[in-house]
Amino acid sequence: MLEKILATVFVFGLLVFVHELGHFITAKLTGMRVDEFAIGFGPRLVRFRYGETVYSIRIVPLGGFNDIAGMAADDNDAGERGYCRKPILSRMIVILAGSAMNFILPVVLFFGIFFFAGVQTPNPAPVLGTVLADNPAAKAGLMANDRIVAIDGKPIETWQEMVDAIRMNHGAVPLTMQVDRQGQELTVSVTPHYDASHDRGVIGIVNAYETAYPGFFQSVSMAFERTTMIIVMMLDALYRIVLELSGSELAGPIGVAQMAGEVAEMGIVPLLNFAALLSLNLAIINLLPVPALDGGHFLTLCVEAVRGKPLSPKVMHYIQNAGVGLIVVLMLLAMKNDVMRIFAGG
Repeated sequence: MLEKILATVFVFGLLVFVHELGHFITAKLTGMRVDEFAIGFGPRLVRFRYGETVYSIRIVPLGGFNDIAGMAADDNDAGERGYCRKPILSRMIVILAGSAMNFILPVVLFFGIFFFAGVQTPNPAPVLGTVLADNPAAKAGLMANDRIVAIDGKPIETWQEMVDAIRMNHGAVPLTMQVDRQGQELTVSVTPHYDASHDRGVIGIVNAYETAYPGFFQSVSMAFERTTMIIVMMLDALYRIVLELSGSELAGPIGVAQMAGEVAEMGIVPLLNFAALLSLNLAIINLLPVPALDGGHFLTLCVEAVRGKPLSPKVMHYIQNAGVGLIVVLMLLAMKNDVMRIFAGG
């Protein structure tokens, strides 16, 4: 239980810290005054001041914020370093920087995984990695790490050659396999099971994997490729959710915490992969043109740029309230899904 709690705090804390750090750095670089940089909500657990900014960690690790002077439309006391007094371009940069950091984080995490932990690639040799229980291979006595030398007298050099020979057998006809088991030659008879849905024979084996360590630049390239691929998949999933007006796939903090705990039990690499996926999800959701999200703030800045003046405080107040209301509804729906999954055992 403690491991799951720590994993949840680590994932949420990392994503929030990186996101808010993006806002913080760009606010400072554009000359804005940041009164507080906070991770979490609620009462402060840790607090210290460095320069003009108070840094704090709060008790609920489900978010964070930058208290940038002049963010409120009616805040006229921030002076020249206030957010509302800065050029539109500077404000746009600050608003988008949080999500930008959440796009960058997965690239860094994937690079670390590829470069330091390596990449699992299928062994092209006909060596069994896993033999599934209660399947023809297991019943015939085949074991993990067995190397298939020949099938029905035909030499087998690669995993694909072995798979092809098995798939062409549609069951009822035994295959005679010559097996090398740690230097010992064995002959095993295996009768494949016919998989009618795919029109092929199967015996219940999974190939072995080996770890390859890409170089620095290859790891960088692979990290960008994986990040891009996941972004495309997430945008497609978001499109389908909107198109079908279905919220059944939404997960709230309870569901995310549960997943983080389960992934943590699998090891640090799966946990970092999960953090990367969640970071991309956070970035995309935050850029939606919904009031109270970064995308909504960016949209109002675009309107200001077109109009030549900002929206009135009253209009901004209504827009922000509508956005908060929508987010609350979505959060309640997501938490309802979390609870239903828990009670359904999913």
